Amino acid sequence: MAAELVGGAFLSASLQVLFDRMASQKVVDFVRGNKLNEGLLKKLKIVLLSANRVLNDAEMKQLTDSDVSNWLEELKDAIYIAEDLVFEINTEALRSEIEDHCAGSSTFVKVRNFFSSRIAVKDVETRMVEIVDTIEDLMEQKKHLGLKEGSVQTRPFTRLSAATLVEESDIYGRDADKEDIIKLLLSESDEASGGSDRISVISIVGMGGIGKTTLAQSVYRTIDDRIMTKPFDIKAWITVSEESDVFTLTKAIYETFTDSQNCTIKETFQLQLELKLFLEGKKFLLVLDDVWNVNYKCWYDLKSSFESAASGSKIIATTRIIDIASMMAGAPNQYQLKEIPNEDCWRLFEKHALGNVQPSVYQKLEKIGRQIVQKCKGLPLAIKSLGGLLRTEQDPKYWENILKNDTWNLGKCDILPAQWLSYSYELEMETLILLWMAQDLLQPQETKTPEEVGEEYFKDLISRSLILTNQYGRFTMHDLVNDLAKFVSGQSCLSLDDNCSSFLVSKTRHFSYKGRKSHNIKKNLDLGKNKVISS
Repeated sequence: MAAELVGGAFLSASLQVLFDRMASQKVVDFVRGNKLNEGLLKKLKIVLLSANRVLNDAEMKQLTDSDVSNWLEELKDAIYIAEDLVFEINTEALRSEIEDHCAGSSTFVKVRNFFSSRIAVKDVETRMVEIVDTIEDLMEQKKHLGLKEGSVQTRPFTRLSAATLVEESDIYGRDADKEDIIKLLLSESDEASGGSDRISVISIVGMGGIGKTTLAQSVYRTIDDRIMTKPFDIKAWITVSEESDVFTLTKAIYETFTDSQNCTIKETFQLQLELKLFLEGKKFLLVLDDVWNVNYKCWYDLKSSFESAASGSKIIATTRIIDIASMMAGAPNQYQLKEIPNEDCWRLFEKHALGNVQPSVYQKLEKIGRQIVQKCKGLPLAIKSLGGLLRTEQDPKYWENILKNDTWNLGKCDILPAQWLSYSYELEMETLILLWMAQDLLQPQETKTPEEVGEEYFKDLISRSLILTNQYGRFTMHDLVNDLAKFVSGQSCLSLDDNCSSFLVSKTRHFSYKGRKSHNIKKNLDLGKNKVISS
């Protein structure tokens, strides 16, 4: 469900930005100053608000109903056309403002030429009418699609309330990682941050689907068998997810440690005292799985209950967010989990996809399957989920279709949709920030330049493992993250390389080319036929 949730947030956010721009003084002054019909601007906002009210329902149905998916694409295109018009009005207003300011000066001609007018004032009303008519037609169609209006809200990603049990036989390529974590757990060193001298915190950090929870679960289940005597008196596993309330987390930890589900204590302070009293002199292992929103104050307050525990107590925290890993654990105890090796990827895929395959087709499927596995780029969750999808299919043509297809059937598969590409995506921070600035995507801050704001955005993406840093210090994006972004953006974004063919579509608004044969662009793509490309 990741794609529809991200796609929904993307379209809703576009509408909110559009509403803000339509209400700006520049747009209002332009409409009044040129004696345009203000009622049209208000009507445009009304029909956009109506469309916004059915987004929740449409976004939930788009992946199981192709008609709804096509309807959303048409709506997205209409919204982009409205954005183009409002952007042009803003630009024209800015041009007029600068010309008025520079009138009579030697720079007037340069400014006028630089900000050449793109908008024909006499056509603005006609364009508004066309946009309103298009959206009204789409809103008529919603009745036949069974779409229902509802309050517009931001839906968070739905996460599992607890980790599911993973069999040891289902874990591949993690032996070395497991040994490293166990060594940290059995170490008597006091060198750690995030806890007192008695308690060490170990953070396992990595992108979604890489196997952080699986590794922690394997360690949790087998640590007692590693030495003659149990290394910990008590153990507890807590799935944190988006929870950041100290009372809720403390209560969950207390009830798990004490094997009690009927804690009646209502005050955080009293509950912390009870937990501290219970842990006194005990050596414990606590796993805080899937940590997302715990800030420093929450962590500082939460760990105060652990200080009465015996020396050598350990906490394992799994998270996608590097800043959280750094806050909870010192540098020596931050464990960056990498992708699993290629051959282990194949073994995992083989178990789930080829377990019941007839010998007569095994060789054909293996050849295709190894190519599919290569595209998963070492993510165990993607490999396992896709293997489960293909397990009941023994037709090589079906496997070929999955290999070459743009998207996976998300109704059957819990992984990101993917347009398979065989390379990683390197990013240049400075170039990306300039593109953000050009698209007006950065929120202004009084004390910071746009470049500084953009750098904060970029660092936040790194912290959340959406952008990675490779061994050479370059910034990259995992294929599956890139694929999700491309799926969500639909036809509005297009990226080609030297192997491109004539593929430009009329709705492409953002186009990039990665290659050296620039003549291919002129030869294969007639850019003049596209009237909406903006970057």
